[in-house]
Amino acid sequence: MTSDAADPTVAELSEGEILRRILERLGQGTAPVGPGDDAAVIDAPDARVVATVDTLVEGPDFRQAWTSGFDLGWKAAAVNLADVAAMGARPTALLVALALPEHTRISFVVAVADGLRAACAELAPGCAVEGGDLTVSRTLTVAVTALGSLDGRAPVLRSGARVGDVVALAGDAGVAARGLDVLFERFADPDGTALPYSSEGLAELDRVAVERQLRPVPPIGAGVGASLGGATAMMDVSDGLALDASRIADASGVTVALETALLGTDPRALSGGEDHALLATFPSATALPAGFRPIGSVVARGAAALTVDGAPYRGRTGWDPYRDTSGGDARSAHQSVVSP
Repeated sequence: MTSDAADPTVAELSEGEILRRILERLGQGTAPVGPGDDAAVIDAPDARVVATVDTLVEGPDFRQAWTSGFDLGWKAAAVNLADVAAMGARPTALLVALALPEHTRISFVVAVADGLRAACAELAPGCAVEGGDLTVSRTLTVAVTALGSLDGRAPVLRSGARVGDVVALAGDAGVAARGLDVLFERFADPDGTALPYSSEGLAELDRVAVERQLRPVPPIGAGVGASLGGATAMMDVSDGLALDASRIADASGVTVALETALLGTDPRALSGGEDHALLATFPSATALPAGFRPIGSVVARGAAALTVDGAPYRGRTGWDPYRDTSGGDARSAHQSVVSP
């Protein structure tokens, strides 16, 4: 890659200069001690901290031909904020580690910072990047640790679903998967090599779907609402509704019974991941909190963890990186089969 004085590569700058440019884009957080020291100091109002970490690796998790720096920063924040919300917690801080190839342009790096800041501001006001790490790598990687506060409430676990509960969903199901299909069908070579993405000429539904794949909008505030509304179990739907519903069923020792009439008409609703919706169960007598809609019920454990319209589910489920046999093709996220 040729040198560009206006937009140098990270190899042409010092670590201190790269960090300076990142930090000036992140803005001021609310932590007592934020970026600039060896570690951040984060408030923990009720003496407990909800913590999660997620890593996005170029290849299996994103392609630069499709993903801008802003989108990458946004997605890295969003997927972690959703995990905090799935515990019924309020996100309070992000710690971000960037592993950058030497040829990475500084404009891409600061765009990642812009995306992180924007996602926090829109999805989880009050949460900010409060620290992190920077290193060099052959593979572009973003690792984010998210912290959250339960504000005195008990965490909502996967293991609390009870027979008779209503199964409910907040957020999209299958939209991001449609976007991934569009990317592979229209912006990739036959061998799966990504080609530059442009929204020009796309139908509106396809454009929105791609946008949701690249820049998910999980209902973060619904996590606290679910906790206050009596949710008995909850999780983030990152790997596909069928797979994640089965995980709640297994953790709770029950069967989750979904109804296709309540899921909508998109065939990807069960198998598609990366929408980062919130899947929760509520006592049947409880009014569902804002943003949630019923999609099924919890029944006594039978032969299958998941049934759809009364029959054991045998269709495609979501992403399992250790079942991927395609050498990192992200589209394989829709090709595993759930077992009873």
